[in-house]
Amino acid sequence: MLNSIKDTRMGLLKKLNNYRLDKGWSQAKLGRVLGVSHVTVCNWFAGKTCPSDIWAYHIQKFLKQKGVKI
Repeated sequence: MLNSIKDTRMGLLKKLNNYRLDKGWSQAKLGRVLGVSHVTVCNWFAGKTCPSDIWAYHIQKFLKQKGVKI
């Protein structure tokens, strides 16, 4: 089960990164928009850390608001 949660979050991060790239945003800009540091965003995308439950919720909410299919 733990792997499926991580896989789900990694899929969410892939969508978030694709959205960021489509917008031409840096990781720092994405961090500012989400309200986290650019280091946090960098660590998420590098696979060093995974978003917490609350951040996974906020990322999902953000993407839905932007019209990204989850």
